Amino acid sequence: MGEYAGLGEVGGKRVLVRSDLNVPLDGDRITDDGRIRASVPTIRALAEAGARVVVVAHLGRPKGEPEARYSLAPVAARLGELLGSEVAFAGDTVGESAHETVAALSDGQVALLENVRFNAGETSKDDAERAEFARRLAELADAFVSDGFGVVHRKQASVYDVAQLLPHAMGTLVSAEIDVLRRLTDEPARPYAVVLGGSKVSDKLGVIDNLLGKADTLLIGGGMVFTFLKAQGHEVGRSLLEEDQLDTCREYLRRAEESGVRILLPGDIVVDTEFPAGERTPQPQVVPASEIPADALGLDIGPASAADFAAALADAQTVFWNGPMGVFEVPEFSDGTRVVADALSRTRDHGGLSVVGGGDSAAAVRTLGFDEASFGHISTGGGASLEYLEGRTLPGITVLEA
Repeated sequence: MGEYAGLGEVGGKRVLVRSDLNVPLDGDRITDDGRIRASVPTIRALAEAGARVVVVAHLGRPKGEPEARYSLAPVAARLGELLGSEVAFAGDTVGESAHETVAALSDGQVALLENVRFNAGETSKDDAERAEFARRLAELADAFVSDGFGVVHRKQASVYDVAQLLPHAMGTLVSAEIDVLRRLTDEPARPYAVVLGGSKVSDKLGVIDNLLGKADTLLIGGGMVFTFLKAQGHEVGRSLLEEDQLDTCREYLRRAEESGVRILLPGDIVVDTEFPAGERTPQPQVVPASEIPADALGLDIGPASAADFAAALADAQTVFWNGPMGVFEVPEFSDGTRVVADALSRTRDHGGLSVVGGGDSAAAVRTLGFDEASFGHISTGGGASLEYLEGRTLPGITVLEA
């Protein structure tokens, strides 16, 4: 008792925990608290072991100085509710308020510091500036636990540099994420299917490139599919299109055919003449993927394609999903994402592993009313997951393993 993640006895120690609490806000209202809930197990375990827990995190993209709209104050309140005990909130990160707040902690209590990105040193490209900010953070603690998987691909002060200054360990969330990602890349159980969606092919280039040699089937939907369709010679109307990626898509299709990897593209598309916005009532129409009207834009995969995708996933032993199939926030264009999510939720029925990777996919699962426990793993870090699957090193992980 009292030991945590290889740090030895933590009772009475100040433990700095880097969490990922970057949640969407509508004013002061948190619209999706998934990342906060995911941070609770590590924080609770440390508190129950008697540590004085000092949580540091970011929210949004402030420019290195305080911005009221990016304050973590609403997050502190929600974190306290989830922990069942008050979370002290410091009005700065390394200033007077932070020092006073940390000094006032008793064993087992938790504090959250203000947005770490209110300090320019956090994201600085200058190693010395970043290291100096990390030194000031380290003054507040005796040990460091890295539990913000959504930022481990960033070489930032609270992720990378501070780990070089304090005894350190992975939190349970980061450890679980890395374990799952290794299962996706190191001899995955087969059949292995990868479902990719979202807006742009360019966001997924490295993943497609790397997984063409690992996956059995790649299923492609979302806005990125129209560049593939155009690469096959089809007109895509006013749909999202990356002209500069057409040759790349042709090369992927050629490589897949040569290597025996199946790339499954939708055969039908749900289109409208306008992107859903404002008070206009959506007017969806299902058309063949090869016959998208010139004045229309694709907003979801069609019902026949959704059924084909579900059938392709039915016997998969390993599935990784990143990116929705359409504009899932609008009911008329959510069916493709819903059908894919439902198919993934059934993977564990036959002993398979389903991994939902990325903020948009995780948000879709919650928005569409699925039980998160139906999935093998829901990742909290889209960018970090993708970079790992691309075969790139993650600075926030390598520094912990050094």
